[in-house]
Amino acid sequence: MKPTASRRTFFGALGAAASLAAVAVARKPAVPAAPAPVVRLEPTVQDGYQLTEHVKRYYRSTVA
Repeated sequence: MKPTASRRTFFGALGAAASLAAVAVARKPAVPAAPAPVVRLEPTVQDGYQLTEHVKRYYRSTVA
């Protein structure tokens, strides 16, 4: 006895479902991304290079 659904029917239905899914995704409206918040940091006196004990210890370790 031959099964009612053949491989050809199965793959045809699978292709049709994939096509419908692709169309649904393509028609979905794009949501615009929210702009990133602008964070401004005021420079302070302590920004930048600082000669700390950790840095001094490193420099002492590199001297041969």
